[in-house]
Amino acid sequence: MIPGRIRYFDIASRPGASPLAAEALQFIARLYEIEGQLKRATPSERHAVRQAETVPLLARFRAWLDAHYSKLLPRSALGEAFAYTLSNWAALLRFTDDGILAPDSNLVERTIRPIAVGRKAWLFAASERGGEAAAIAFSLIESCKLAGVEPYAYLRDVLQRLDGHRMDRLAELLPFNWKPAVAVYSV
Repeated sequence: MIPGRIRYFDIASRPGASPLAAEALQFIARLYEIEGQLKRATPSERHAVRQAETVPLLARFRAWLDAHYSKLLPRSALGEAFAYTLSNWAALLRFTDDGILAPDSNLVERTIRPIAVGRKAWLFAASERGGEAAAIAFSLIESCKLAGVEPYAYLRDVLQRLDGHRMDRLAELLPFNWKPAVAVYSV
C-alpha cells in the first residue's frame, strides 16, 4: 500500500481538513491511474512505463513532501502522515524497479481475507496437527486460485497421484507447475 494513503484519506475526509491531504491523495490517485493502465501489460512493459511515468511522478511527490513537511507540526495527523510516507520512501520505490511487483499489498490482503474472516470459526482446530493441516490446505487452495487452477480438481488429482509420484519430482505437483493426469476425473 502506498505509505500513508489511509492516513491522508482520513485527514482529507474531516471537516475543515488541510488541502495538503487532498493534494497528497491526488499524487496517489495518479499513481493508481498509471497502474490501472498496466493491468494487462507484461512485466517488461510495466517496468518501462513505471520508469517513464511513475518514477518522475514519485520524484515530484517526494519534492512536494519535502517542501511541506518542515512547515507541519510533527505530532499533527498530517505531520505524522508525511513522516510515515517519508520514512517508508525506499519501500515505496521498490515496485518501480520490477514489473512483477505491485505498488501495494492489495492482492495479498484479498488472498488472506477468507482466512482472516474464518479465523474465529476455526479457532479450535482440535489439535496443533489439525491446525497445521488446515494451514497447508488453505495455502494450497489459495495458491490454486492464484495460478488459475480449480482447487477441487487439483486436490483430487494430486491426492490420487501422490502415492506413486517420485519424491524428487514433487515440485511438478505444486499448483503453479501442475498438469492434470491423462485421465479426466468427473464428479
